[in-house]
Amino acid sequence: MDKVKIESFKAIGISVRTTNKNGQGAKDIGNLWGRFMNEKIAEAIPNKIDNTVYSIYTGYESDHTAPYTTILGCRVANLDDVPEGMIGKSIEGGDYIKLSAKGDLTKGLIADKWAEIWNMDLNRVFTADFEVYGAKAQNPENAEVDIYIAVK
Repeated sequence: MDKVKIESFKAIGISVRTTNKNGQGAKDIGNLWGRFMNEKIAEAIPNKIDNTVYSIYTGYESDHTAPYTTILGCRVANLDDVPEGMIGKSIEGGDYIKLSAKGDLTKGLIADKWAEIWNMDLNRVFTADFEVYGAKAQNPENAEVDIYIAVK
């Protein structure tokens, strides 16, 4: 676990409003991923910086127990051209804790890591947290995903 400074960035993708109550978040985010892959959303995002996929958690009503928005998308150079049905978001920079999840994405790797994060004393600010699915996450059965948690 490392404390890092993140520069602000912009992203475009698709989103869902959800909650972690009764496992709803896992279901809704799983469906969002299905849509992202099946509809080839990454290919339709304009002004992409690269093909890295970001899963961004933002718009928290209070903390991880209340509703929030998940955005699946890519970093972009600007938000000048947000396609219909997609959302553009500027993510503020700041202090983050960087964690990594390593293992099989098909066996609940990320959900298990979040359950661990929710029980950590991290002094979270609940502005925007995100996962980064880059080159190390291309093999779902042996993936490495970096997770960034906004902190004070």
